[in-house]
Amino acid sequence: MASAAKPFQLNVAQAALDDLVERLARTRFPEQIPGLPWAFGADVPYLEELVNYWQTSFDWRAQEARLNAFAQFKVPLHGIELHYLHVKGNGPKPYPLLLSHGWPGSVFEFLEIIPRLTDPARFGGDPADAFTVVAPSLPGYGLSFAPGQERFSVEMIADCFADLMTEELGYGRFGAQGGDWGASITSRLGAVHPDKLIGIHLNLLAVRRDPKMLTNPTPDEQKFLGELEHWIKEETGYQWIQGTRPQTLAFGLSDSPAGLAAWIVEKFRAWSDCGGDLESVFTKDELLANISLYWFTGAISSSFWPYYARLHGPWPIPDTGVSVPMGYAEFPREILRPPRSVAGKVYTDIRRWTAMPKGGHFAAMEQPDALAREIVEFFRPLRPRYAEAS
Repeated sequence: MASAAKPFQLNVAQAALDDLVERLARTRFPEQIPGLPWAFGADVPYLEELVNYWQTSFDWRAQEARLNAFAQFKVPLHGIELHYLHVKGNGPKPYPLLLSHGWPGSVFEFLEIIPRLTDPARFGGDPADAFTVVAPSLPGYGLSFAPGQERFSVEMIADCFADLMTEELGYGRFGAQGGDWGASITSRLGAVHPDKLIGIHLNLLAVRRDPKMLTNPTPDEQKFLGELEHWIKEETGYQWIQGTRPQTLAFGLSDSPAGLAAWIVEKFRAWSDCGGDLESVFTKDELLANISLYWFTGAISSSFWPYYARLHGPWPIPDTGVSVPMGYAEFPREILRPPRSVAGKVYTDIRRWTAMPKGGHFAAMEQPDALAREIVEFFRPLRPRYAEAS
């Protein structure tokens, strides 16, 4: 059967760019709460600087061109128009790899890591390690969003991606990698579609976040429980709002680009390995490319839905766990880092566990070389299984 996928190139209307600049010029900033910068959320002086740059200096067309340099497609799948990058590998037998992003990210997260995976020889690696990368925009995110479309849970996204890889693209078996919601999606794939997966690689572990989940904890587990208690108390406000009242929050973030920037940038600073200096890790252009994609697509409201589905539905990973081979890159500034004893209750075949020297939640952007190397090292011994299955 012929594919219904069509090549895609992003070209935001000039009227939308002009409207954004006009809105930014009329931003009404809040008062800065007395105290340390960033202590109570997004820092007003930094947002004033970022908004001014967005209005006067940011080149969206350059960022659009960065994305359009990769082969992109849209395909009708599971009732929506699913957007994805499909970048063929440069090697003797590229291995199909699904990359799944999370919130508040987008496919812009992957623009630096994709060439390192598809063309390793260009970066001093072995062509035999090449992957063919498929990187979809999550349903409801960015270019996989259209007004009025059905909202997708993690479970639904995993099923959609499984069909994208096997039914649409014809990869009988494939590898998968993800962080944030992408880690949950990847773990769900490994749990409910094990026949389609050679292995999964994660930079965040999809384990339950319940401080009472361990009895007689070891010292490592006790340390994790302390970090978890702090996370729940100080860092999960956004989850409760997005997971209980997504429609209300969407009014402010869909109408104010400055508000949208504040909501997203605060997370990039809090969750990255930047030591408090956001632009030591991300440029303004990188931050604004991602934020602008949310703005131009109007997808911030629908991007909240996995939180709502999670708070009002079952845990997405079955109690039987994930039996396919798993690899994990533990970045030191990830939001939560469960010890291996906790991970082993979910992932029953952990093949690789690496403590990374530097990096945080947005690993593909922060440390593309290091994450690419870990992905290569994990999947290399699994490639013979792919050769047998293909």
